Amino acid sequence: MGLIDFLKEKFHKKDKNVDKYSQGMAKSRQNFSNRLDLLSRRYKTVNQEYFDELEQILIESDVGVNLVIKIVDEVLEKSRQEKITNPQLINELLVDRMFVGYAEKGDIKNEITFKAGEATVVLVVGVNGVGKTTSIAKLAYRYIHHGKKVLLVAADTFRAGAVEQLTVWAQRLNCEIVTGAHQADPASVAYDGMKKAREINADLVIVDTAGRLQTKTNLMMELSKIKRVLGREIEGAPQETFLIIDATTGQNGVVQAKAFAEVTDLTGVIVTKMDGTSKGGIILAIRDEFKVPVRFIGLGEKMDDLEEFDLDKYLYGLCVGE
Repeated sequence: MGLIDFLKEKFHKKDKNVDKYSQGMAKSRQNFSNRLDLLSRRYKTVNQEYFDELEQILIESDVGVNLVIKIVDEVLEKSRQEKITNPQLINELLVDRMFVGYAEKGDIKNEITFKAGEATVVLVVGVNGVGKTTSIAKLAYRYIHHGKKVLLVAADTFRAGAVEQLTVWAQRLNCEIVTGAHQADPASVAYDGMKKAREINADLVIVDTAGRLQTKTNLMMELSKIKRVLGREIEGAPQETFLIIDATTGQNGVVQAKAFAEVTDLTGVIVTKMDGTSKGGIILAIRDEFKVPVRFIGLGEKMDDLEEFDLDKYLYGLCVGE
């Protein structure tokens, strides 16, 4: 049984989370799966032209040029070895390779891990405009509804309105927030946040950081200082560092995010606005580029539309759906 048939069998029953993936990835599915299907109908047997068009579909789905070349070469080699010329079977090989390529890179855990009586600290990084503040709010909403006491720390003290925006979200969510004055030292705000976390016995502390595309040296110094303060006040903190990427910006978003990946140790990526892009292959490009798992994926504008990333549901939404 190929992966596509496996996914159809696995998700043949209605499930609200699967439906959310299917609906949220409708644009991407049209640009990818529908085009694959049309391509396979135009050819009775595959040839070099078929693989050239297959490559183009993947590139236009934002899988990333280097990864596309690797995947297509592997599929081409396997098809030659096994003498496969049926376009439908080639497409199944392609989806299998996409799955394996993501999974073989190691850890694919998603949910945040908690220890009893100890605060888990999540540092959130990413350029301005990618939905960082909204993602923090959705993450807080998720774990508040899991019964966790959440504290927000507004350490993005330089962007006008950043602190105020996060404060509004904290009020809506009815959770505590620590803020500082405009252009205050972000590390000092982080320090105040750790003190507050101990006072209120917080389970989860989410620290917002500046999204300025400054020089890598300054960015590294700022993030390093914040991390030193966090680790000094709560041992082992931050346990998680999440990079936020806007799916609708495609490869440009990946390029912009590299600066953050190069100066801090990432443990995961949150991809926002997945429902707004037709280029769902960006998930695979992110995994290939940053070598860390996508932990959460934004599939809508509602507070509960930040979903734990599930590779099977993602591929189902991208390749099958409804």
